[in-house]
Amino acid sequence: MIQHPPIAQYPPHKDGPECPPTVVVKEEPPGEPRGSPISPGGARDELRQPEPCTKMTMRLRRSHSNSQFVDSYVCRICSRGDEDDKLLLCDGCDDNYHIFCLLPPLPEIPKGIWRCQCVMAECKRPPEAFWFEQATREYTLQSFGEMADAFKADYFNMPVHMVPTELVEKEFWRLVNSIEEDVTVEYGADIHSKEFGSGFPVRDGKRRLSPEEEEYAGSGWNLNVMPVLQQSVLCHINADISGMKVPWLYVGMVFSAFCWHIEDHWSYSINYLHWGEPKTWYGVPSFAAEHLEEVMKKLTPELFESQPDLLHQLVTLMNPNTLMAHGVPVVRTNQCAGEFVITFPRAYHSGFNQGYNFAEAVNFCTADWLPAGRQCIEHYRRLRRYCVFSHEELICKMAASPEKLDLNLAAAVHKEMFVLVQEERKLRKALLEKGITEAEREAFELLPDDERQCDKCKTTCFLSALACYDCPQGLVCLYHMDDLCKCPRSKQYLRYRYTLDELPAMLHKLKVRAESFDTWANKVRIALEVEDGRKRTLEELRALESEARERKFPENELLHRLKGCLRQAERCVSEALGLISSQETGVPAPALTLEELRAFLEQMNQLPCVMHQIGDVQALLDRVEAFQAEARAALAVPPPAPGALQELLERGSRLGVEVPEGRRLERQLAQAAWLEEVTATLRSPRARVPLPVMRGLIQAGRTVAPSPAVDVAMAELQELLTIAQRWEEKAQMCLEARQKHPPATLAAIIKEAENIPALLPNIQALKEALGKARAWIADVEEIQNGDHYPCLDDLEGLVAVGRDLPVRLEELRQLEVQVGTAHSWRDKASRTFLKKNSCYTLLEVLCPCADAGSDSSKRLKWRQEPGLYRLDAESLGLSAQDLRDPGAVIVAFKEGEQKEKEGMLRLRHANAQKAAPPLPGPGPPSCVCGQPSGPGMLQCQLCRDWFHGSCVAWPRLGAQKPSPAWWEWDAKFLCPLCQRSRRPRLETILALLVALQKLPVRLPEGEALQCLTERAITWQDRARQLLASPEVAAPLERLAALRHRLHHGDGGDGALREASRNEQTKVSVENGDAPSPEKNGPLASELEALSAALPRLQGPVLELPEATRRPLEELMMEGDLLEVTLDEAQSIWRLLQATRPPPLALFRLLLELEQAERRGARARGRDPERRRKRRAERGGGHLLPALAKEELEPKRSRGAEGGGDPRDSPTAAAQTPGDS
Repeated sequence: MIQHPPIAQYPPHKDGPECPPTVVVKEEPPGEPRGSPISPGGARDELRQPEPCTKMTMRLRRSHSNSQFVDSYVCRICSRGDEDDKLLLCDGCDDNYHIFCLLPPLPEIPKGIWRCQCVMAECKRPPEAFWFEQATREYTLQSFGEMADAFKADYFNMPVHMVPTELVEKEFWRLVNSIEEDVTVEYGADIHSKEFGSGFPVRDGKRRLSPEEEEYAGSGWNLNVMPVLQQSVLCHINADISGMKVPWLYVGMVFSAFCWHIEDHWSYSINYLHWGEPKTWYGVPSFAAEHLEEVMKKLTPELFESQPDLLHQLVTLMNPNTLMAHGVPVVRTNQCAGEFVITFPRAYHSGFNQGYNFAEAVNFCTADWLPAGRQCIEHYRRLRRYCVFSHEELICKMAASPEKLDLNLAAAVHKEMFVLVQEERKLRKALLEKGITEAEREAFELLPDDERQCDKCKTTCFLSALACYDCPQGLVCLYHMDDLCKCPRSKQYLRYRYTLDELPAMLHKLKVRAESFDTWANKVRIALEVEDGRKRTLEELRALESEARERKFPENELLHRLKGCLRQAERCVSEALGLISSQETGVPAPALTLEELRAFLEQMNQLPCVMHQIGDVQALLDRVEAFQAEARAALAVPPPAPGALQELLERGSRLGVEVPEGRRLERQLAQAAWLEEVTATLRSPRARVPLPVMRGLIQAGRTVAPSPAVDVAMAELQELLTIAQRWEEKAQMCLEARQKHPPATLAAIIKEAENIPALLPNIQALKEALGKARAWIADVEEIQNGDHYPCLDDLEGLVAVGRDLPVRLEELRQLEVQVGTAHSWRDKASRTFLKKNSCYTLLEVLCPCADAGSDSSKRLKWRQEPGLYRLDAESLGLSAQDLRDPGAVIVAFKEGEQKEKEGMLRLRHANAQKAAPPLPGPGPPSCVCGQPSGPGMLQCQLCRDWFHGSCVAWPRLGAQKPSPAWWEWDAKFLCPLCQRSRRPRLETILALLVALQKLPVRLPEGEALQCLTERAITWQDRARQLLASPEVAAPLERLAALRHRLHHGDGGDGALREASRNEQTKVSVENGDAPSPEKNGPLASELEALSAALPRLQGPVLELPEATRRPLEELMMEGDLLEVTLDEAQSIWRLLQATRPPPLALFRLLLELEQAERRGARARGRDPERRRKRRAERGGGHLLPALAKEELEPKRSRGAEGGGDPRDSPTAAAQTPGDS
């Protein structure tokens, strides 16, 4: 079969469109390198970007000047062939076009490569793998030679035998590197010698060989013989592996090449050139194989990306000079006719033919190849390449037949087998550790290779494999035990060829060598027949058997007799030693009967070997017969004492031989021992009998032979057990009953059960429960009689303990009521103070924020999940024990107030250093989100920090009555870090305190609430005194007068008054009156009116001296720290506002945020104003009770009280999770 691969294949020109390769490359067999195109993308100094393949031979290129060829060119568009000087030829499909017929037309013939629309199809076609094209023409050997010689003579223009090899080599590499031309040659490669015949003489019976041919037919240099020589490993492979065990033939011509490759399984290869012109070889030593692969991957990365196993496809050529330039050692030779070329394991080689020749090649493997073969399998496993044969199967097959191995080969196989066994042990141990215990034997050698290949690495399995019951098609080697499937380990099982016990045995066989058989057989015959009258010792017989085993003698009758004799003798010796050692050491051995002992002694006397234990066995028999006579005498008299029976039985047991009289002695001894144990147990005055012991005695009594004394003891035990079980059941009912019993009832039950002489677990548990109940009652009395009300934690602990006790406790119900009342008060206080989804606890809100000065800690606390950060009570230095002491709580609270004030002053000072407002862009983290500053930042009036308007809730100006007195606008913004609660009014807190006083329980939250109330009242008194002072009262009166004038039109803004009237209408809607929407106008008009009025706001409207304003500001800061709403705080805030210019920027920002919010709500259909109007139209708004309305609108009712906190509104809650 002939191939005609092009000698070189190139990528497209860098200036032209991409063209996928069109040449197909076919593998070459072992021993003969395969031809291939040059790898695209090779070394830049060796391979330039060539033009696409046109598949023209050189003869066709030389005939392009033919006039008939040119006249056949016509334009594909106008179908005319005139003006051929403007006719453009496509380099891809050979179509022709006038340059003026193209769209757009070209002014002149372009230089270089030009292609028409065919380039689109070429570029879209997926790339093909590199391969050799299969020739369509068939040749005889003669016709191929004529073609090859004619091609070479025509190419070099001289007779073929006169062309120097150096010229052919130079021209070959010139063509490889050329981008101007390509040459197609044909190569008869991979021709099977069994089908077409070998170049060597073969004894196939087809023809008679001459004496000279007979000599060569059996020669080891005959490539048909070499793979199956005794020293060759491949002779142990049964299959005729084509190319490895069966030679392949190669008929070459000039420039036919074989690419860089190594042999399958890294085996040796031998190539013999029968006749013809030389073959040029290039080789790389095995130690540089990896270096060559690295260089080729480095120089042609794009090829290896598409085909990682490119070097195993035998399709890549690279100039040896390029490899040597990168440090790869390369050797070359010219193989002439009649010469052998041998390649060593993993030695890369390539080359080409100088001309017409005929060669034959095959693989072989010697003993030194075995380590390389094992490394090759590991390499194939990493590359996931299929194996030609199983290396493990080959090693095991040789190990299974060591007598067929040469001595050197046996030693080498032993080393490989040792490595194989160790690795298999490790893999199976790892498999066992993963929980895979199921296994079944599998004769892998009977399976086709494709049915025992690892799904992961494609290795052919032999020793073992992993399979799955649910995935029968899957199979992996143990190196990829984790890649089989996703089924549970219980579904996976091991398929093995040999057990771990069988493999070491195979190892041992490899050490055996054949020695003389006749001498051994003669010695065995004399020993077994005792021909010389002397019995051999057991050691001598073992030596003969060991000699046969070590030398691997074939199985024969004499060997079987020897082994049988040894087995009998060894068994007799082992049994005799067991009997004797049991006499000496007292360790019991398998007992023999008296008759068996006599038969055993007779067997030992008949064996043809000397055993020193015969005398000891005879002495033992004499002692047993003497014991038998003594036992008969003891049983003939009245029952002896247990001690005498025990002493006699011990003597008999030490003999290790059973006599019939021994069983009767054992029965009598068992009865006496059981009765003695029962008496000792029941009559013991020191301890009660556990029920398991009593049941054990009854069970043991059933195994004793019956007698009158045994029957009486059994009846006594059974009666006692029945009474004990009845009381246990009664105690169990008391422990598990839903209706618990009082302590007096349980005490009576326990007292009655104490009269039973048995250990009753349930009675003991009931007794312990009664003791715990009495201790619980004492604890309750101690707490209730104390100086202070008990703490809630103590009561909760007592309630939890009391509920678990199986005793009815009258005090438990009272404690449960007290705990429930305390929980109800705490829940009410939580609803009063805490916002919805608040991240703070009630105790945290009520306590001062002692770490207020730590800005980073506050932000960290805000972003953490609730309950994961330190409580404010802990920051005050209060432990769980301190919370029980009212005095400690008050002292810590006072100290926390001062720390909170000082920390807030430091924080305000630090935040005052920031830009106002902060510039957008990268910078330090800000806001509760921790992100850098951006547009729309709001400044907290307390801590002076800045927050994104989208991250927090802000005051809604449109939701307030737009008074012309702008300083009364509720634009005060407190961040969620400063305002932690709803801030209820003082009157609400006082009501909670009244309810607290009625509780007979102390709560930490109650102590903190009292401190907070005292702090708020103290601040209120200070504020009232300051507001009533002449310095502040006069400005307040002026401010009130100014507000009156503005509201009655004495200078107020018209837009604000109109907006105020709209607000009045809106309030009436909320109260149940539902005017039509047309009268009110769109809601956005209120915000537009406020926005339009902002430029006309004037201020400040008051002036306060520094001495008056500073105390007000300090008092205002302290009031903002309070989690309580006070009217005095609002008055001070408005007064301070009036002394400053109108905060127009803040008003605009708040209006913009509210406008954006309303637009978004309308787009989602969630406008809150429209929802309120719809409710009013349905007439349900005026029916809501006051408390329900307060809960529905917490923002409005509490926002006005608490300085404009809008965070309780539904909209704010939607925008700021966890804030309301």
